[in-house]
Amino acid sequence: MKLFKNGLALCLALLLTLSLAGCGQKAEEPAPQEEAPVEEAPAEEAVTARVAALKGPTAMGLVKLMSDTEQALPASGNDYEFTLAGAADEVTPSLIKGDLDMACVPANLASVLYNKTEGEIVTLAVNTLGVIYIVENGNAIQSMADLKGTTIVAAGKGSTPEYALRYLLTENGIDPDSDVTIDWKSEHAECVAALASGAATIAMLPQPFVTVAQTKIEGLRVALDLTEEWDALDNGSGLLTGVVVARKSFVEEHSAAVEAFLADYAESVEWVNGNNADAAQLISAFGIVESPIVAEKALPHCNIVCITGGEMKEKLSGYLQVLFDAEPTSVGGKLPEADFYYGA
Repeated sequence: MKLFKNGLALCLALLLTLSLAGCGQKAEEPAPQEEAPVEEAPAEEAVTARVAALKGPTAMGLVKLMSDTEQALPASGNDYEFTLAGAADEVTPSLIKGDLDMACVPANLASVLYNKTEGEIVTLAVNTLGVIYIVENGNAIQSMADLKGTTIVAAGKGSTPEYALRYLLTENGIDPDSDVTIDWKSEHAECVAALASGAATIAMLPQPFVTVAQTKIEGLRVALDLTEEWDALDNGSGLLTGVVVARKSFVEEHSAAVEAFLADYAESVEWVNGNNADAAQLISAFGIVESPIVAEKALPHCNIVCITGGEMKEKLSGYLQVLFDAEPTSVGGKLPEADFYYGA
């Protein structure tokens, strides 16, 4: 019995020793550390984006956003200052100087500005497809070939309308410098006035000026759709009219504001295309087209879009390539690099 008691005591002592050793090891383990709180990136300060557009389809696509801004209702919460101009040369100096942040300009002019500023201009979106037409007060013009020997009044010298017309004339065997006379006006309204007065019978006009002219001049007809004439060449590109550009520094400093603008602009374009009658009222109220009736008739022919990213790059680069091959100066002497295409 004594031997049994001694053995039991020894076992209990051993178990106690192991238990204490185990407790000691556990006590020595460091307590788990709390994870450091994740610091949130500071929110971008509110910025008022200064945006310019030309009176025409590019401005027409913006009218819902312009109206919402007046009421402090843009979907993104962004704030904007809008400027409407009659010609691109009223806009580009302010953009280059930094007095504007974004602008809707002719597609080829975007490339010219990119090269002129050594890459300081970025294209955000294509906003207008082909909207250019040859109109005639008569019936002589049935094809591009019929333009040979005529005088065409036009506006947009040095931008998309000029280079599109010169390219199409050349591709149809007409020398734009000797086989036809192009009478350049400073604004499309001057072309309409020349037609109305009888000083001209043929003009190159974009929408909505085509519709405006038809309401003022009895018998004025659309002789040629330059988008259809371009497509007939089957050159793998399409005729574009306008794009939205921004200063590169503004894009880099206010990326959230740029993304918000593109979202707001896309919503505005969608609304305008889906609500022509209401959009026409806003277009008239902002002085883009005087008559809401004219604006409503013109809208279905204005090809207003908001194309971004890879699709934007594909369409725009193809168009610029055609212009470059025909006349390098039309795009500023060289094609833009990849950083010209935002989000592509």
